[in-house]
Amino acid sequence: MDRKPKNSQRRREILRKFSRTVGKKEARRIQGMKEKDQTVWFGFGMFGVVGWSVAIPTLIGIAIGVWIDRTWPSQFSWTLMLLIAGLMLGCLNAWYWVQKGGISR
Repeated sequence: MDRKPKNSQRRREILRKFSRTVGKKEARRIQGMKEKDQTVWFGFGMFGVVGWSVAIPTLIGIAIGVWIDRTWPSQFSWTLMLLIAGLMLGCLNAWYWVQKGGISR
């Protein structure tokens, strides 16, 4: 008879500890989900991604435009047209990465 109360008391203490541990871990997980994208390093990384996603298509457009202008001269400036096209493509690309990164949410 003396054994049952000790076992049930021990069981309750184990369940209480387990519940506290699970509760703490769940609170940390919820807090982490709320703040996962809020770090300074994440912000700097997104600046880099957005910057490069605009710069690379723009530079590629300029390079192709200069090559076309030197190879086949015409009255139209392919450099200027492809600069604008590359910039527009880069802006669309940056918008995609910002949406994917969750900054606009």
